[in-house]
Amino acid sequence: MKPAINIRLEKEMLNSLDDYARELKKTRTSLIEKAIDLYFDKLDEMVADKRIDALKKGETKVIPLETVFIRAGIDV
Repeated sequence: MKPAINIRLEKEMLNSLDDYARELKKTRTSLIEKAIDLYFDKLDEMVADKRIDALKKGETKVIPLETVFIRAGIDV
């Protein structure tokens, strides 16, 4: 069983959610799960952009792959 959470939504958003659920014959939960899943993709992009910016600014140390292999004891 999935753990339950509580959220608060504006009435208009809840009405839209119910309209979509009814039209698509889906549950509120399934639509919210899908929306969050899609937003995670956006968050992944945002995190990647942040890391790239930090790299460009010299705020992040880059370790060559060969060094990582050596430290991990991987013989390539």
